[in-house]
Amino acid sequence: MSAPAAILWGMSERILEGLNAQQRAAATAVRGPVCIVAGAGTGKTTTITRRIAYQIATDAFPADRLLAVTFTDRAANELRERLSGLGVPAVRARTFHAEALAQVAHFTEAPKLLPSKARLVGPLVRKLPGQYRFRATKDIAGEIEWAKNRRLSPQRYLTGLGGHEPPIPRDLMHRVYVNYEAAKRRAGMIDFEDLLEMAIALFDERPDAAERIRDRYRAITVDEFQDVNLLQATLLDAWLGGRDEVCVVGDDHQSIYGFTGASPERLIGFKERYPHATVVALTTNYRSTPQVLELANRLVPRMGGIRKELRSQADDGPVAVIGEHPDERAEAWAIVSDVRRLHAEGVPLEQMAVLYRINARSEEYEEAFAKARIAFQVRDGSFLERPGPRTVLTRLGRLDPATPAAAAVREAVTAVGWEPDTEPEGAEEIARQADLTRLVHLSDEAPDRPVAEFVRDVRARFASDRGARGVTLSTYHRAKGLEWEAVFLPRLEEREMPFALAKADADVDEERRLLYVGITRARRHLRLSWCATREGKRARRSRFIEELMPDLPRGAQVKPRLDSHVSDPDLFSRLRAWRKEVAEQEGVPAYVIFHDATLRAICDVQPGTLGELGRISGIGPTKLSRWGSQVLEVVGG
Repeated sequence: MSAPAAILWGMSERILEGLNAQQRAAATAVRGPVCIVAGAGTGKTTTITRRIAYQIATDAFPADRLLAVTFTDRAANELRERLSGLGVPAVRARTFHAEALAQVAHFTEAPKLLPSKARLVGPLVRKLPGQYRFRATKDIAGEIEWAKNRRLSPQRYLTGLGGHEPPIPRDLMHRVYVNYEAAKRRAGMIDFEDLLEMAIALFDERPDAAERIRDRYRAITVDEFQDVNLLQATLLDAWLGGRDEVCVVGDDHQSIYGFTGASPERLIGFKERYPHATVVALTTNYRSTPQVLELANRLVPRMGGIRKELRSQADDGPVAVIGEHPDERAEAWAIVSDVRRLHAEGVPLEQMAVLYRINARSEEYEEAFAKARIAFQVRDGSFLERPGPRTVLTRLGRLDPATPAAAAVREAVTAVGWEPDTEPEGAEEIARQADLTRLVHLSDEAPDRPVAEFVRDVRARFASDRGARGVTLSTYHRAKGLEWEAVFLPRLEEREMPFALAKADADVDEERRLLYVGITRARRHLRLSWCATREGKRARRSRFIEELMPDLPRGAQVKPRLDSHVSDPDLFSRLRAWRKEVAEQEGVPAYVIFHDATLRAICDVQPGTLGELGRISGIGPTKLSRWGSQVLEVVGG
């Protein structure tokens, strides 16, 4: 072996150090087409960065002839940092949009980008007739993005809808789309989908540009390929120009962005498009315990696609806890109790997360954690920062401070489009309506109190320490790509998971993948729960629970361990002693006074007023009137 060859061999072997057999097979497949099916927690980023470094070390391609594309700036930064750490900083790692912008600006002129569709869509929505003018701008902007990602122009929008239903009637949505495009032209701006279309047009209209770009990038790596939509796939094909030097990386079981036009079928069908492709599946998981993965794998038989079950390399951990709570307050306070216990056992608050389906669900946990003085952070916008509550509280702040709260709140939410008797379309509108309803319920707790007091109470109730990090509250979608030591997945009920808008089989399949993503965020502790009643109505556990627990009889109740811990044992003992004394005096069983779960919640909250006590699950007006003052004496004692 010559000296240069020996040096090259030594470099390449160092690049492969520490990789398992599956990762090594993927990293050494340096010529395309290659498909790496990377399950959750299997070292995807490690594998693809080692493969790129190995391509360079083995002289398959020069570093400056490689392109790696992904979907977020955070992911692109991580790729660059990892590659730099491997000694190959010259590789370009960018998002689709960043690379498209560089190409368009180089061969034409830098376009003026519209930072957010909401800037132009908002005024158009406010001009819609009737109650439609209050619809969530995000839903309308999202519908335009849905169309553009499928390359449906305004002229083709109505014929291209098929079975898809927009968040407002089709004719109104078409009008907004047309007017949005006109407003954009008047402003001399383009949106991010236009940017990709401009990059695609370069290859049709500028043969010189096409030749130079394809010469610049001899091989391309695409991360998160299951999230590629038609527009992005078309641009990728233009970059390749019929060549097959492409490596795609992804997991069809984590395809959860159907609303953007993404589909797992592009990853699943890669081998059909490139019959000679090398396909490697990564199934060795380095993140989660065997107990977490055993639960996740129970969903796999119904997920279809590329069949794979994850195998854990972690030590054994505690069993996943699955169970039912009587109502939403009990569920929230059970989570608070378990967070306290895990924190006392050494789990940092920042290593715990509560995941839910839509933004509006954060408020239950914001309120519970704020009341329990546990630091938390909201990834998707906290209750007080969301459009509905923010607008209503601003309106209420302009009123006479002495105005009765309940009437003022109803007037304010009605003025911004509260529709309690209709079923909204669109996830953002569902969230907005839920937030407005929540404000009404809060005002009903003490309808005659002054509105100024109501506003102060709401702000205090949902306030968090903004300097603290704490427990993460996040939607499933925003949690993808992240991980925590402990993960709580509440609200596993029909119309929530799967979500109410998931009506077609394909939609339900994506909801199942969403739950799979949630489960696989947990490293060691996992808690799943649902409620028997929610907001005073009977709830039905998710159909996915039966897939996770196939031996569970239909209608059976499973007692969770979530609320078994007592946050203040001394207070709990005093409350039980008081309850025993009252029960003996009245000649009734102790549970008729209060259940143990209610006493545990009292220990968690440690209320100082009748109002705080009355908000605890299991304490209705009658019990509050009869025993509320006595309970406060016990708590204060």
